[in-house]
Amino acid sequence: QVQLVESGGGLVQPGGSLRLSCAASGSIFVINAMAWYRQAPGKQRELVARIRSGGSTNYVDSVKGRFTISRDNAKNTVYLQMNSLKPEDTAVYYCHADIYTDYALDSYWGQGTQVIVSS
Repeated sequence: QVQLVESGGGLVQPGGSLRLSCAASGSIFVINAMAWYRQAPGKQRELVARIRSGGSTNYVDSVKGRFTISRDNAKNTVYLQMNSLKPEDTAVYYCHADIYTDYALDSYWGQGTQVIVSS
């Protein structure tokens, strides 16, 4: 079984920073792409940033220049550095990963971590 465990959310003032972490554990053979999604109240879940196994990244336009996704393959961990946070970044942030286990490729989600940007 595979688990993704997120940490790092919280309350921050506009203009502040937070760093989210997501660690994968379990019967992992290879991790392909890892990503962060978010879901604000009353809105659909959206892709925030993705990083592939080779290191290439992509971001939703609204966070370009402010957020940075990175990964530590030795630790099976993905990070999201969020700077210059805005109230509209308030959401539950979910980690996602495409992981080869001993038997197959499957998609996995973390439980979510709340980010609130407010003065």
